[in-house]
Amino acid sequence: MSKSKLSIDEQVALLMQGTEYGDEQLKKAMTDELRERLVEAEKEGRRLRVYCGYDPTSTDLHLGHTITMRKLRQFQDLGHEVTFLIGSYTALVGDPSDKNKARPILTEEQVLENAQTYAEQAFRVLDREKTIVRYNGEWLSELSLLDLIRLGQNFTVQQFLARENFAQRLASEEPIYLHETFYALMQGYDAVAMRTDVQVGGTDQLFNIIVAGRKLQSALGQRPLVGVITGILPGTDGVQRMSKSTGNIIPINSGADDMYGKVMSVPDSAMGKFARLTTRWTPGEINDFESEVAGERLHPRDAKMKLAREITSIFYGEEAARDAEAAFKRVFQKGDVPEEMAEYKLRDGQSVLDVLSDSGIVSSRGEGRRMVEQNAVSLNGERLADMHAPFPGPGVLRVGRRKFLRVVE
Repeated sequence: MSKSKLSIDEQVALLMQGTEYGDEQLKKAMTDELRERLVEAEKEGRRLRVYCGYDPTSTDLHLGHTITMRKLRQFQDLGHEVTFLIGSYTALVGDPSDKNKARPILTEEQVLENAQTYAEQAFRVLDREKTIVRYNGEWLSELSLLDLIRLGQNFTVQQFLARENFAQRLASEEPIYLHETFYALMQGYDAVAMRTDVQVGGTDQLFNIIVAGRKLQSALGQRPLVGVITGILPGTDGVQRMSKSTGNIIPINSGADDMYGKVMSVPDSAMGKFARLTTRWTPGEINDFESEVAGERLHPRDAKMKLAREITSIFYGEEAARDAEAAFKRVFQKGDVPEEMAEYKLRDGQSVLDVLSDSGIVSSRGEGRRMVEQNAVSLNGERLADMHAPFPGPGVLRVGRRKFLRVVE
């Protein structure tokens, strides 16, 4: 069945798949309101206005950044109007959500430069032809000081201090800057300016969407939006949130082979969450997937390969995903080495650790030491146990299971 012909209940199940609210009553309320909006839109022959905002605070996106984009794509596939909102003004303040200290403030030039990269990467998930791209500086730059005061009258200081991250900073005597409280007002006003029906965001945006957005819309005579709050994707460790600072990320611009291999490194226990948050599968298909694994009708390795193929094909296409799978099988199941790999020219007097560090096959000398100590470094299949020994000579250097380098003289 095509997504455009799904029943209302099937649409609700799809759109609420992977959502988390931390409160069952709130989830039920948002589910009921979403169903009501979908029924009304169908009767009136109109599209829901859906958006998610992105503050371009960096240029490199990883799979965790794309979870809300996947949800926007589901709305697009169901025929609704989707806006990819770039926080050209909110990024200047910095979102305090889920942060234990204030974000550094970016310049307008940095924000706009990052925004161009963000948008291009977003179209790996979103339908370019069906996506409206807007910048919130369009309306936030028009607000006067008096406007900001009137928006602030709808909130109390206690509401902000009750937020978990602010409460923690207060308890640990970390500063909370006044400008950080403006962020929720600004994001709430985004919803007002676009007369939003549905806003998508991660669980770290719960306050900004459910409290600020809905409250400001009500105060300014609009119908409160429906908040679709997505879960947070764990990293390749399967536990901690995917984060560049943790090093557990799956980049979306590093190639099909890298993406496929990194998904295959995710623990079995996290497969269900990855299936719900990152794939194009319907709720029924995900239930079947999890049931087959739980009932031992599908081996966890084969299940993960199916998952890796699906995720990789979203970003690189079916053919590249199949090639990545073939390369993975060749290297990791049959013990072969890749047909292509980077080369490094050996210099006189270099030790094993020197080559590991200077070639970039490890991120630091510290990581190089750890890999040698873990017996994870070999040359032409022979383990290199002494990091300080002279490097033996040319050949294929392997670090861990997935990193290869051709060393030449």
